[in-house]
Amino acid sequence: MTAVTDEPDVADVPEDLLDADGARIESASGLGVLATLRRGIEISPEITKGLWITLLLASLAAAGRVVVPLAVQQTIDVGVLADGGPDVGQVVLLASLAAGALVLAALCAALVNVRLFRSAEAGLATLRVKAFRHVHDLSTLTQNTERRGALVSRVTNDVDTVSLFVQWGGIMLLVSVLQVLVATGLMLVYSPILTAVVWIAFIPMFLVIRFGQKYVNRAYTLVRERVGAMLGAISESVVGAETVRAYGVAERTGRRIGASVEATRTAQARSQILVAATFSSGVLISNLVLAVVVVVGTFLGVGGGLSAGELVAFLFLVQLFTGPVQMATEILNELQNAVAGWRRVIAVIETPVQVAEKPGAATQERGPAHVTLRDVRFAYPGGPEVLHGVTLDLPPRTKVAVVGQTGSGKTTIAKLVTRLMDPTAGAVELDGTDLRDLSFASLRERVVLVPQEGFLFDGTVLDNAAYGLRAPLETGDHEADGGHRAAVEEAFTELGLADWVADLPDGLDTAVGQRGEALSAGERQLVAIARAYLAQPDLLVLDEATSAVDPATEVRIARALDSLTAGRSTITIAHRLSTAEASDLVVVVDQGHVAEVGPHAELAAADGIYAQMHASWVAQTR
Repeated sequence: MTAVTDEPDVADVPEDLLDADGARIESASGLGVLATLRRGIEISPEITKGLWITLLLASLAAAGRVVVPLAVQQTIDVGVLADGGPDVGQVVLLASLAAGALVLAALCAALVNVRLFRSAEAGLATLRVKAFRHVHDLSTLTQNTERRGALVSRVTNDVDTVSLFVQWGGIMLLVSVLQVLVATGLMLVYSPILTAVVWIAFIPMFLVIRFGQKYVNRAYTLVRERVGAMLGAISESVVGAETVRAYGVAERTGRRIGASVEATRTAQARSQILVAATFSSGVLISNLVLAVVVVVGTFLGVGGGLSAGELVAFLFLVQLFTGPVQMATEILNELQNAVAGWRRVIAVIETPVQVAEKPGAATQERGPAHVTLRDVRFAYPGGPEVLHGVTLDLPPRTKVAVVGQTGSGKTTIAKLVTRLMDPTAGAVELDGTDLRDLSFASLRERVVLVPQEGFLFDGTVLDNAAYGLRAPLETGDHEADGGHRAAVEEAFTELGLADWVADLPDGLDTAVGQRGEALSAGERQLVAIARAYLAQPDLLVLDEATSAVDPATEVRIARALDSLTAGRSTITIAHRLSTAEASDLVVVVDQGHVAEVGPHAELAAADGIYAQMHASWVAQTR
């Protein structure tokens, strides 16, 4: 047999089948701007930690900015235009007081920056961690509804857009709002008429900005989606570079990536055009307002309504008012960009977890694993059933081989037994307890899956094997590192792999490369077997992977598996019937049904599906 998988790849599943039961990760949350901000703060409450102190400091910083207009007004009216001529002492005093107030305001502004940076980084770190952990809580089926690169982009690139706004735009928005309020209050003291002129001139711009923000929001949401798709395409082509070269499809791959890059460029250009139009309108109106104030203020001054110092001070205040208003257009655009990224991260966090741990889930004592499947049915979201009422009783310490044609349901059974998926009906039990009632910690301690191709992390052979140890490997703790090394060395020795490790360039310290690509497929499997051995599970679920290795490595893998499976319950998805011959019990799966169960010799002698499969296999191996 040469089957390597029996469940549909998500890429081959019709899109409409992935929308059911919360299986798809939405491209973005459907929350509005304010709702997104509220939800983001709920997820990352550290962002608002000590907010009232920050607001107080920001108020002092904003108040400090009106010191200059006040100082100018007093200097002109009281010092320069004083009765009897300029009063130099008064001018020096006023300038000194203004300088002191400005220094205090600058210190307050610096403290605001520090506090916002700290709270923002703490909150966004929480956001990243929650998003990352939630991704790992999602089933593999749900994860596969989005390219890995695009999914990683949500936890990195999209969070960065939020970080940029909170750390820069948040500070500017906070100070700008307070500055506008303080400037407005002081302008009212000087001239309610001119203050009304200023506000009336800006009201149309506020309305235009509010109307335009809807379009900016859509534009930035599209940008975030395009960036995620581009990173996904690039990541996929980098990981699959060997296949791209082998099949000579570099030009086609380049066109696909080029199209993704162009789509991202177009989306970003459109968003920036909208931003530029909005910002330019703010600058134009600000300059017009300043001109109007000068004209009206001059008339008021001539009529005795304003002193020279008050008019000059008012012009300074108008600058303090229009500066933040101009800046607000840019800040609001950055806000839309941040909200678009925030929505995409929130969409991940709010994706339903299909395989979840029950509150108060039970734990089990370690011991021989007895596996039972009771009338188990399973269907992929929105699709037809692939298992139809499977009932099995697998005694403890039994070597079970599951065989069947491609698409029969073998791998689905393995994933249900390890609870990577839950049945749509029926129950999978471990020692009489439904897996859905067990805690993940207890389940993962007792049941370990060794996939068909062992995944290795970038690091050394030692690092990757040590993942199987229950105690974490603490880098830098020499005593712990030494204990882990001894345990890993012992594991390779007991598996009969000490000679293989000795032949590696640096032994256990040999770097495996990204995804283990410095090792062959068989060597990666040897490390995965050692990792499973160190985990010491009660139940091993193996997806046999010896069809693509050289004979010498196949012998090593077989020998290591004999040591790994000795004395414990094992379920092997067998692609070679030699594995079934060496098993205690053979389960034959045919089109989602359990067709036959029994020892190899008994099934081979019967006139059934297994006997036909075995006879065909024997004929092929002669």
